[in-house]
Amino acid sequence: MIKGQKAGIGPIAVDVEKGKTYAWCACGKSKIQPFCDGSHKGSEFNPVIYKAEENKKMFFCACKQTNSRPFCDGSHSK
Repeated sequence: MIKGQKAGIGPIAVDVEKGKTYAWCACGKSKIQPFCDGSHKGSEFNPVIYKAEENKKMFFCACKQTNSRPFCDGSHSK
């Protein structure tokens, strides 16, 4: 799995809403991190789609090096 450029150094906390779909930026170029704005077009990247199963705070990866896409797994500290 090819990984995107770093867009930050830690996770980004998001209060997700049950039933809502989120498109996580995998390339690292989006201006609306951690979500996709289409900046990947023309590259090998595509957003990772996540549908929230409940209302809760989730920690999306900003460094784009995670092995638990789209969530932070601590890769930024390795």
